[in-house]
Amino acid sequence: MTKRRDFLKQGTHVCAALAAGAGVGNPNKAEAQEAQRFLLIGLVGSENPTRANFPFVWSAALKDAGNDVRIELAGDASVLMRSAVSNSVTPVGWPPFRDALAKVIELKIPIFV
Repeated sequence: MTKRRDFLKQGTHVCAALAAGAGVGNPNKAEAQEAQRFLLIGLVGSENPTRANFPFVWSAALKDAGNDVRIELAGDASVLMRSAVSNSVTPVGWPPFRDALAKVIELKIPIFV
């Protein structure tokens, strides 16, 4: 097992070494990495439309980046799956919620309620 002193004597910073070898700025290495898995949990419903929108927008972005994504809705967030609610929710500073939901459905991201 490497001791802390031995590790510090190497003279290289861990972040710099990881960046050089992990594909940061190197597209060939980034393609070799396997997709990460994400589970986004939504707990907020139509009472706070901006926060309710986040799991859907983030999951679409993560899926576009090539990751495996799932959404789980619990509590107040489960009401967002009703079409009357999803069509009427408009987050502040974001497109309507129905657009984010349509993108998630288009990307075939599983939603568990």
